[in-house]
Amino acid sequence: MDILQDLEKRGLVNQITDEEGLRKHLSENQVTLYCGFDPTGDSLHIGHLLPVLLLKRFQQAGHRPIALVGGGTGMIGDPSGRSTERQLNSAEVVHHYSEKLKGQLAKILNFDQGENAAVARNNYEWLSEMTIIDFLRDTGKHFGVNYMLAKDSVESRIESGISFTEFSYMILQSLDFQKLNEKEDCTLQIGGSDQWGNITAGLELIRRAAAGEKEVEAYGLTMPLITKADGSKFGKTAGGAIWLDRDKTSPYEFYQFWINADDRDVIKFLNYFTFLSHEEIAELEKEVENQPEKRVAQKRLAEEMTKLVHDEEALTQAEKISAALFSGDIKQLTGAEIEQGFKDVPAFDTDTKDAALIELLVEAGISSSKRQAREDIKNGAVYINGERNQDLNHTITKEDRIEDRFTIIRRGKKKYFLVRYSS
Repeated sequence: MDILQDLEKRGLVNQITDEEGLRKHLSENQVTLYCGFDPTGDSLHIGHLLPVLLLKRFQQAGHRPIALVGGGTGMIGDPSGRSTERQLNSAEVVHHYSEKLKGQLAKILNFDQGENAAVARNNYEWLSEMTIIDFLRDTGKHFGVNYMLAKDSVESRIESGISFTEFSYMILQSLDFQKLNEKEDCTLQIGGSDQWGNITAGLELIRRAAAGEKEVEAYGLTMPLITKADGSKFGKTAGGAIWLDRDKTSPYEFYQFWINADDRDVIKFLNYFTFLSHEEIAELEKEVENQPEKRVAQKRLAEEMTKLVHDEEALTQAEKISAALFSGDIKQLTGAEIEQGFKDVPAFDTDTKDAALIELLVEAGISSSKRQAREDIKNGAVYINGERNQDLNHTITKEDRIEDRFTIIRRGKKKYFLVRYSS
């Protein structure tokens, strides 16, 4: 099975500019391909994973990927898929974001793999050197306004309004493809389906700029946009985006995102995001059909993705936190694991060394009154670090702290509260 057959079987191909030509090109050459990532923030999120992993798939097939960080285009803003103008960031901010993104890409792509090692490039390198006259004479002349207006990314914005700044984005991205074609012999650009107009514009620029001087071979391939069966947006939770940066989204939260995948989505996600064989995915599909309650496919998905984006240690930690929360055995967790697992639960900070349980329940807002606190304790609804406590006279002491920093109080079956000690 060749790389294109594998991608098609996984549902990862949306459009190809010349399928027969690209298939032949890939079979006869070590192809250099690229995908661009604009630094609009200091971290990639899981919406970026599909194109990064597609680069990795091509690399594993023997081809040479370029991860292009848009240090130049990131200062302009891509109108694709948007109804409003992006906020423009300063050069310093964009540079900082660019460096952070390059570090994250290096964790997934292999930049030290001999002749097909991945390459990182930044389009600020060539865009910052151009004068406005160079841009208009050498590049702008190849783009008809009517041609640009017909592109979906522009046409969808005409009524709501689009600035010349964002209108020019297509030309700049096209220039990226042309420059990489000249400098790196890059002949394939990949991207999401919303990038089709920009990709085909780049192909047109490469051909026009060559002006018959040489035979140009270049292709474009897009992936489908990721949709979820319940209609919600992929990569978003109640807490916001799922980031690749562990300081923004902890490995535990990352693991939980995947393990909570809908039965209707999990096989698609295994095909899209993991490198498991088609045979293993077929077996996991049977598990979903026959024993969905065991969530075997979701666990496999969460394992693969957490290892890939973070590492084996992060996976072990995420599994440990998940098991502790499921069993209620909180005491086995370290302080660092508690910070991950209870990041979003209500927290109460105190410098009190010892406190009566009833008083603490009220002060921390766990129980609405002392009367309610007594009722909760008597009824067995209060748990301290996973253990039920029905002692109305109990005092929270150092013995009830984990690493002398935290006490986890649970009220009822699922309502957790984190008590943090400053001393």
